[in-house]
Amino acid sequence: MLRSVAVLAMDRVATFELGVFAEVFGTDRTDDGFPAYRFQVCSPDGGAVRTSSGFHLQPHADLAPLDDADLVAVPAHFSGVAVPGEDDLRAIPPAVPAALRRAAARGAYVLSVCSGAFVLGAAGLLDDRECTTHWLYVDELQRRNPRARVRCNSLYVQDGRLLTSAGTAAGIDACLHLVRQEHGSATATRLARRMVVPPHRDGGQAQYVEAPIPRAPEAPTLEPVLEWLMGHLDRGVTVDELAARAGMAPRTFARRFRAETGTTPHDWLTNQRVLLARRLLEDTRLSVESVADRAGFGDAAALRHHFTRRVGTTPHAYRTTFRERADA
Repeated sequence: MLRSVAVLAMDRVATFELGVFAEVFGTDRTDDGFPAYRFQVCSPDGGAVRTSSGFHLQPHADLAPLDDADLVAVPAHFSGVAVPGEDDLRAIPPAVPAALRRAAARGAYVLSVCSGAFVLGAAGLLDDRECTTHWLYVDELQRRNPRARVRCNSLYVQDGRLLTSAGTAAGIDACLHLVRQEHGSATATRLARRMVVPPHRDGGQAQYVEAPIPRAPEAPTLEPVLEWLMGHLDRGVTVDELAARAGMAPRTFARRFRAETGTTPHDWLTNQRVLLARRLLEDTRLSVESVADRAGFGDAAALRHHFTRRVGTTPHAYRTTFRERADA
């Protein structure tokens, strides 16, 4: 049973992510029937730490509580906006990775939020494990931890007793998941209602990745064809038609297309259409059927199929999430 929580706070700890752990596990709600936790914020030496917002906070203890806590929580650190640099990771006190490894070895839950995953990676805890982090950082996390299985579209990932979450608010999702797992769905749902957040969010973090207005990539030979395609995404086109427009045989065109864009004509065109559909869902009040037509999918069923595969949620759910843009 989850009874004690130790939160690691190092230099430039992110205040929101630290606050997530404090809100879920460090707020006494026993009068309302919620579980009680022994909650402690820990720094490497027990001294004050600077936050990412510039002010300092005084933790409860040094690293000692990490040796017997049921949950060791690692919020985001570093600047909060840039990928953690080599100097950031080298600056982690050696006692921190050692304490995290001991916690994992004795079977404690270890949970990171956002760039906190890099701290787990520095401790060697991501090797041969599934994990995630903020979508801005997934490539760098994979580069620094080649044995990790980084899932780029997950709000949170659990691999055994190791949990990692994407950026900022995804930490709430991960914490509620752990509460649900340890104390039951009813408790997690009541807590979510108390915090005025969804008990469970649909879809992955791909829906929160900024989708730039589509533009043709740099492809010297095919640039005229791609420019034409970008202006006619609503049209049904075939490889034969595109090859003729490029003055090539279809097989030559397909080979050249992959060489210059890194993918097939069908996959490239589908991805551009999904990007356009996202913009239409965010910025207009067109029906899903009309969005499908404007984006070249033909009908809503085809849009749902491709949209869900690439974004991780349905067009309707995506529009609901980002409706404020259209309302504004």
